[in-house]
Amino acid sequence: MMVLLSLMSGTTIKAQFNTVGRLYNHPANKTKNPQEINPSLVDSLILNDSLKNDSIKELKARFMSVSYPLSNIKINSSYGYRKDPFSGRRKFHNGLDLHARSSGVFAMLAGEVVKVGQDRVSGKYVTLKHGSFIVSYCHLSRTFAYQGQTVKAGDTVGITGSTGRSTGEHLHITLKKNGEYIDPQFLLDYITSIRWSCVLMLATES
Repeated sequence: MMVLLSLMSGTTIKAQFNTVGRLYNHPANKTKNPQEINPSLVDSLILNDSLKNDSIKELKARFMSVSYPLSNIKINSSYGYRKDPFSGRRKFHNGLDLHARSSGVFAMLAGEVVKVGQDRVSGKYVTLKHGSFIVSYCHLSRTFAYQGQTVKAGDTVGITGSTGRSTGEHLHITLKKNGEYIDPQFLLDYITSIRWSCVLMLATES
């Protein structure tokens, strides 16, 4: 139990909030500065093979039902209006830019690959459908998915890069619901809420 609490307190899971909505209400730390989300310590705890009883297995399955899109999350540019890096003019940014350096890109939820392609704006991209949500991962250097493929949360769908209209390597994520763009932070909040609820429930099982 003490080890669990120590790991939880040593793991930084903070996010920048500018959301349209949330799947779950949970405490949020608002900040204008990019924050890192590094769940590796929590991952190693949840996936410990010594945890065998049924309730722990259920928690592990729930924990694994979501995944951050990168191993480490640092927000470079949030969703909403900003100064366009090319024109210098105020322009709407339809997604979330995450810091990345040749990093594996992971499906955040189970779903289906609906498109893999390349264009002058998004560069190489992979688009996934998760129920009523459509997620696109853009500016990739490589793609590891094909149209019609079924993916699980945590499956690698590409490698970050700087293809398309990009000033440097990063991962650009867009999120649509019913054809309308919404803030991808919505999904990061959801993933955080699921993973931390599993950790807190695990504490009661220990």
